[in-house]
Amino acid sequence: MFPQNSIILIIVAAVICSVGFYKFVWFISVGYGLAVAGIGVAMLILGLMKQAVDLPIAILCILTAIYGIRLGGFLLYRELKSITYKNLKEVHVDNVPIFVKVVMWLTIAILYYCQTSPVWYRINNVGHGDPFTWLGIIVACAGILIEAIADKQKNESKIKNPNMPAMHGLFTISRCPNYFGEMVFWTGLFISGLTAIQGLQWIISLLGYVCIIYIMISGAKRLEKRHIKNYGNKPEYQAYANKTPILVPFIPIYHLVKDETK
Repeated sequence: MFPQNSIILIIVAAVICSVGFYKFVWFISVGYGLAVAGIGVAMLILGLMKQAVDLPIAILCILTAIYGIRLGGFLLYRELKSITYKNLKEVHVDNVPIFVKVVMWLTIAILYYCQTSPVWYRINNVGHGDPFTWLGIIVACAGILIEAIADKQKNESKIKNPNMPAMHGLFTISRCPNYFGEMVFWTGLFISGLTAIQGLQWIISLLGYVCIIYIMISGAKRLEKRHIKNYGNKPEYQAYANKTPILVPFIPIYHLVKDETK
């Protein structure tokens, strides 16, 4: 189930996301992005040492690193520079017991390995790409692009009008296009390993994929609750929310929580 050197990838993730001991939320924000980037670089190095890296596998590893660096950098910038984000009470988690921190640290390090495992299984089990690898690359690239554009548009929107959510650009087809972009990226990585995953390795790969999809859905649900609290009494927000899908564009699922303000 765990190919040789898998523990190295878990250690890399654990070392990097240990930033969560400084600020708890960083376990799943800044540490998340940078840990994924670290795994991408480590997979490339280990693959080259095994002589099991061709062009598509190299691209997958580099895309994983790019995804993590961009996300981690964006989240760190938001933490340090965004006054709006700093004022959100839900992101301030203090006085977390050390036992909880340690459990969280070890759990997410393993989770980040599971999420990236399809690429690692391709390196170890096959050592070269195939059409599924290229398809995964295309989907992963789309996910990175969607998420990057959405984050930029959201940041610009909050600067112009901090009293309303972003409602332009990609936000006209999804209220959480950044979460959707992340789902697309991880779907690409999962697709890239479909013809490489073997036996019980499916458990690891599916666990990572299902968990990140669930986390994104839960994130969209929390965001909707916050939007209802902050903007639920505004007609323009109501009109926007009732016609724009909450997560997946063109899929008519508009709400994940009940609006108690109605």
